[in-house]
Amino acid sequence: MAAAMAQRVLALAAEEGPERLQEALQGLGEGELGDMVTKQALRGRETAALLRGIFRGSPCSQPSGVLRRLQVYKHCVPLVESGDLHLSKASEIIGLLMLEVRQLPGHALAELATLFVDVIKGGSLSNGKSLELFSTVLTALASSKESLAYGKGELNGEEFKKQLINTLCSSKWDPQSVIHLANMFRDIPLSGEELQFVVEKVLRMFSKLDLQEIPPLVYQLLLLSAKGSKKTVLEGIIGFFNQLDKRQKEEQRVPQSMDLEVATVPLDQLRHVEGTVILHIISVINLDQDLGEELIKHLKTEQQKDPGKALCPFSVALLLSVAVKHRLQEQIFDFLKTSITRSCKDLQFLQASKFLRDLFPQQYDITAVILEVVKNSAFGWDYVTQGLVDLGFSLMESYEPKKPFGGKAAETNCGLSKAPAQQACRLGASILLETFKVHEPIRSDVLEQVLNRVLTKAASPVSHFIDLLSNIVVSAPLVLQNSSSRVTETFDNLSFLPIDTVQGLLRAVQPLLKVSMSVRDSLILVLQKAIFSRQLDARKAAVAGFLLLLRNFKILGSLTSSQCSQAIGATQVQADVHACYNSAANEAFCLEILGSLRRCLSQQADVRLMLYEGFYDVLRRNSQLASSIMETLLSQIKQYYLPQPDLLPPLKLEGCIMAQGDQIFLQEPLAHLLCCIQHCLAWYKSTVRLCQGAEDDEEEEEDVGFEQNFEEMLESVTRRMIKSELEDFELDKSADFSLSSGVGVKNNIYAIQVMGICEVLIEYNFNIGNFSKNKFEDVLGLFTCYNKLSEILREKAGKNKSALGNKTARSFLSMGFVSTLLTALFRDNAQSHEESLVVLRSNTEFLRYAVSVALQKVQQLEETGQTDGPDGQNPEKMFQNLCKITRVLLWRYTSIPTVVEESGKKKGKSISLLCLEGCLRIFNTVQQLYAARIPQFLQALDITDGDAEEADINVTEKAAFQIRQFQRSLVNQFSGAEDDFNSKETQLLVTVLSTLSKLLDPTSQQFLQFLTWTVKICKENALEDISCCKGLLTLLFSLHVLYKSPVSLLRELAQDIHACLGDIDQDIEVESRSHFAIVNAKTAAPTVCLLVLGQADKVLEEVDWLIKKLTSLGSDTSDSSQASNQTQALEKGIILQLGTLLTVFHELVQTALPAGSCVDTLLRSLSKTYTILTSLIKHYIQACRSTSNTIPGRLEKLVKLSGSHLTPQCYSFITYVQNIHSESLSFVEEKKKKKKEDEAAAVSTVMAKVLRDTKPIPNLIFAIEQYEKFLIHLSKKSKVNLMQYMKLSTSRDFRINASMLDSVLQEHNTEDAENEPDNDQSTTAEQPDENQEPKKKRRRKK
Repeated sequence: MAAAMAQRVLALAAEEGPERLQEALQGLGEGELGDMVTKQALRGRETAALLRGIFRGSPCSQPSGVLRRLQVYKHCVPLVESGDLHLSKASEIIGLLMLEVRQLPGHALAELATLFVDVIKGGSLSNGKSLELFSTVLTALASSKESLAYGKGELNGEEFKKQLINTLCSSKWDPQSVIHLANMFRDIPLSGEELQFVVEKVLRMFSKLDLQEIPPLVYQLLLLSAKGSKKTVLEGIIGFFNQLDKRQKEEQRVPQSMDLEVATVPLDQLRHVEGTVILHIISVINLDQDLGEELIKHLKTEQQKDPGKALCPFSVALLLSVAVKHRLQEQIFDFLKTSITRSCKDLQFLQASKFLRDLFPQQYDITAVILEVVKNSAFGWDYVTQGLVDLGFSLMESYEPKKPFGGKAAETNCGLSKAPAQQACRLGASILLETFKVHEPIRSDVLEQVLNRVLTKAASPVSHFIDLLSNIVVSAPLVLQNSSSRVTETFDNLSFLPIDTVQGLLRAVQPLLKVSMSVRDSLILVLQKAIFSRQLDARKAAVAGFLLLLRNFKILGSLTSSQCSQAIGATQVQADVHACYNSAANEAFCLEILGSLRRCLSQQADVRLMLYEGFYDVLRRNSQLASSIMETLLSQIKQYYLPQPDLLPPLKLEGCIMAQGDQIFLQEPLAHLLCCIQHCLAWYKSTVRLCQGAEDDEEEEEDVGFEQNFEEMLESVTRRMIKSELEDFELDKSADFSLSSGVGVKNNIYAIQVMGICEVLIEYNFNIGNFSKNKFEDVLGLFTCYNKLSEILREKAGKNKSALGNKTARSFLSMGFVSTLLTALFRDNAQSHEESLVVLRSNTEFLRYAVSVALQKVQQLEETGQTDGPDGQNPEKMFQNLCKITRVLLWRYTSIPTVVEESGKKKGKSISLLCLEGCLRIFNTVQQLYAARIPQFLQALDITDGDAEEADINVTEKAAFQIRQFQRSLVNQFSGAEDDFNSKETQLLVTVLSTLSKLLDPTSQQFLQFLTWTVKICKENALEDISCCKGLLTLLFSLHVLYKSPVSLLRELAQDIHACLGDIDQDIEVESRSHFAIVNAKTAAPTVCLLVLGQADKVLEEVDWLIKKLTSLGSDTSDSSQASNQTQALEKGIILQLGTLLTVFHELVQTALPAGSCVDTLLRSLSKTYTILTSLIKHYIQACRSTSNTIPGRLEKLVKLSGSHLTPQCYSFITYVQNIHSESLSFVEEKKKKKKEDEAAAVSTVMAKVLRDTKPIPNLIFAIEQYEKFLIHLSKKSKVNLMQYMKLSTSRDFRINASMLDSVLQEHNTEDAENEPDNDQSTTAEQPDENQEPKKKRRRKK
């Protein structure tokens, strides 16, 4: 039946006139029509023709035609969605229906659209095909001008469409149809408001979808964002993934989550989805640049409010991927770099203040976020890697270390560098290293860039790049093999690089030399050329390279590393895996290098020096080279050694210098040569001789030959050096030591060499002496010779300061020996050693010398991270020596107080004082270089429980124990007689205490006890020593800020200063409420006053920072109770801080401060205070605009306090300042009359000083008036009269005193009197015109 009817309709449709067709269709019921269409569609034959026929027979001019059309539409939509039709058939039907939509009248469109909304609500969309039709219906509806019935009223087409979209977005969507709906909305013209509706609805659906469906939906949203709402789209996407990441992290932290149904997505699936979404965003940004701009703009504003929300791992990865597009790269990198330094600064700011930490318990650390991006990028995010690499290099270059003054920066070893710039630079290196580990394709590129920078930045420090290179090689030693050609190219430039860079570079690539013979051979060629270069640096580079090779190419039979005293670094261990020992080749190779190095022994002193310093390390790592090296050293020393037993001196010093024209310089560093021999010999005897055991005899004899030779020679040199007088070296008190003449230079070189030789022999004889009395007498004899020369040099330097402001020459004693010597001198209680040690202990000069050398060594370690001599570059050995030295110095200082010692001393610092200074330096050095090993260090100092487990070490307890010892000493200083007070020692003690206090945990009981003790000391001791007072108060403040805000402390100090110095109004007597005895007539001004103002400035900075945070929180429109709670806490904190600060300034402004720095600083601080008060008022004006909030009562109190306790006193203080200056001017005027010409200079300096000191006054007045101006604004906005607390200011007449003006005008200085007010007006010219009015009136009166 239906089929026959369909055929009939098709036949009639082919006729000319539509009348018969209309008749036929008229007779069909709704059900029959539908059956016919369905059957025809399912058969798949001529469906389109049938539909065209039906439409032809249903003209829109007739109501029945419209109705029939609607029936077709209503029937076809479910048919298409049913999924029974072939896709092409469904498309054909929808296409036809879309064409006919425009014909329908408005009410029919409205009915159809409502039908669609119901279908969507019902969730019966399966393939979303019919939605193409819905978009056409809505578009047509929007352009319909008819009035359509909606509910009880009527709407036009546009409004009807808006209502439908509203209904649609408010209803429930089937998760499966979200993508189709998002796609549909792209084809509908939407107003901004409608678009926002739609976008927000789609974003809400994210959480209901399966994760795999998110990327296509995001893509649809991004395409939709071309119409607008870009910010909402980006914010929604970033927020969604940020939440997912957070949840993932939580679950990793708490693995067994109780809510099983909430168990989230597997990590790799989440990362792959995020990666796809990032790719979609990039592809859309390529088409729509505005989206990229919007992304950066959105993140910038978001970052001001909540950096954790703006820069999460997802958004950072997105930014870095977008950065590859060069148009946006600079913008993005600038934004990321400022965010990184700001985050580092904020963290630093928060860590320094307990008050701020309480307000911001959660701290955001961007470095962790960026490193997480690197970790996430391992999931196939290749498009992020280029951005990461570029960012890493950009950070390393923007914040590279500055060139240090003198010597190498030790910051590379620093466990914790504090400056934000250093942290940013280190973050750059970490990004590159981690990216290098994760992504293989970019490895050669990173390596290439690092090597390029090492070569091209030779002038600036490249230590950070060399460290990175070293870490890269450790993480993947074989990666260098693929880039070996690049490394050999780098070697060609070695001779042009600074020596530090060369050494670092060679150390970094050293594992490659073991793996690749070709690289090693090319390096040797370069080094052999460099040995004969004209440039000194190139020769030094060659020596450095050869020594490195000798250390690392072991000959079979050399001692294993466990027998060596230095643990070999990770680079070595990793490279050893690939090392294939070929004993014969290595031996031939090493001997060839030694041959090349022997030639260096005839070159400049600097080159020889490097060799002498390097031989010991080579021996220790490659013991089979011992005999060759010892023979070389023997033949070298024989050139200068005089074997005749009676000849004095025993060494030819004239052979060590060389004259060139009238210049004389050192040719052979003889003392270094002897030093090298002494260390090599000691090592040889202690290690090789023990291990040789039953070797064959010929070799034994040959070895014994040089060993015996050396021993006899050193013995002979020792004996004759003790006998020699200074005259034998042509040095005595009358000799010339000025550096301007040739003779003087020669004598200086001789003196330093002789002193060095004495030191080397002291170490040698002490070590071989085995506590024999005779050897110790020899040691003293040598020291006498050393000391005489040292005295002469010191004396000459004292007379001739300009030429020789020199420090003492660097000591030749090794760090290891210094620790042994100190332990023997001060802590050795063995009965058998008593008799011999008394020889050394009885010589105070020798004891002082031993301690001062220890001090020098520690200083060198602190400044450069290493010391001279064997093991000087071995951090482990240095650490052990530091522990030993500290134990001795601590014991010596605490057991023999300075007071006891000083009674018998002649000149120079006492030994106890030197010990204290040593302790201070060591505490600093350990915190700087060995931060991670502080527990072991403190453990080593505590002799009582040497066996405690490493894990049990409580740093705070151990540090508190040390602190108590120094507290006792400080109390003794204060409680002793006044004559016994030692200012230098007190300062050192205070500094030691503040250094140790950094090790205490601020939340611990010990910290609180120490703070209480410090407060007590400051309250009870009327210290008159300025520098000690400064040290103690600085310590007090630094402790107090870690416990709570120091404002109440500042108020008490300010009251003390006021009581001490008196009031600006001399008739008023200030009641004496002395809180702190440390504030007295000598220290109150400027010392305490400036410290208090400095601390107040820090508090003001904190408040300023808080107000900025408050403003950014205020601009956050998300209305959550948590945000408002935080806002209230911030407001309360800010107002309380400012209120107490006002009382501090209230005291200081009334104090009769002496002219100068105190007045100047106070005026500047007051200006700052008013500026900050103004910014707080601006915040409340803004808050009143955005919400109808009234202002809190606290703020009203603060304004009242400023009006009653500060502003009037500021004006009085300004008058007081001017009075002081006018007095000094009139005093100068009188002088000027007496002695006109002589005093001209003095007058001009006083005038200049007065002008300089009064400069801050106009700024202060401007700040006060700005504050009052914004108060008026706030009063209007909040309907609260805040100006009732403000007295009318006399700001304009403070300069001109009417009664005085007449008399002054009659004198000749009229110009001066008029210029000053004018100057002032110009400074405050920014003020509104009405403020100028009073002046004009005043002038008219005149």
